[in-house]
Amino acid sequence: MVIRVVRLGSDRVEGEGLRLGTVRRPPRGVPKSEFASQNWYDLWFPNLAPSAETMKLGQAAGTPAEWKAFERKYRAEMGTPEAGHDLALLAALSHRTHLAVGCYCEQESHCHRSILRALLVENGAAVE
Repeated sequence: MVIRVVRLGSDRVEGEGLRLGTVRRPPRGVPKSEFASQNWYDLWFPNLAPSAETMKLGQAAGTPAEWKAFERKYRAEMGTPEAGHDLALLAALSHRTHLAVGCYCEQESHCHRSILRALLVENGAAVE
């Protein structure tokens, strides 16, 4: 059992399990009833998305120093007790069932999901 870190909207792999959208907003122009069938996500889970302010930092990061500032701010947000419970829950579930978490960004290396991947591992999740 593992958690896959995926790009939302991408094709699902066999046995992927429940897909969670760790994004601030639902996909634009897509009816809610079609989120799952269009491979966006099965469940919206914005608890693990960066705040709007932090997300803007990440999107604007053009240098390693700016990306590091984004990472520090996002990690601080994920350091709250509430986020810690969510990360612990996903980590525990990863040992019982297949899950996927994701975001819309094209490149994982320039997306909060790269940091989310590390946070999940740090919390004991089985991550692919």
